[in-house]
Amino acid sequence: MLSVYPACFFKDENGYSVIFPDLDWLGTCGDTLEEAMQMAVDCLAGYLHTLHMDGEEIPAASNMDDIHIKVAEELDVVPAADSAFINLVAVDVEEYAKAHFEKSVKKTLTIPVWLNNAALEQNINFSHVLKEALIHKLKEH
Repeated sequence: MLSVYPACFFKDENGYSVIFPDLDWLGTCGDTLEEAMQMAVDCLAGYLHTLHMDGEEIPAASNMDDIHIKVAEELDVVPAADSAFINLVAVDVEEYAKAHFEKSVKKTLTIPVWLNNAALEQNINFSHVLKEALIHKLKEH
């Protein structure tokens, strides 16, 4: 199912900032307008997917006509003249999540025989352990 939300785009010296007023002022950015739109789709999909996975209520989208670019003033954003606009951002959250958040990849790895045997004896799930170890390692950096 397609989810469509209005977003405020602001051009500044670093590229474009994107704000979703309906989603607790969720924001992202990109160096170019194209990158900002891609990031907006990813941001919207990730936010709505997380709400759904956590069993939280998904906010209704406002009518685009009800969103005003003056939202920038509330966020202390000072866009350059004529460089702010409102656009709809759409994404099929379920399909996006399957392709980007939930898709697994197969990896081949090598471990010593003794370690393999010990893990098999204890019915250890190799994929689960590797996933946990990688997440832990990434959090360290």
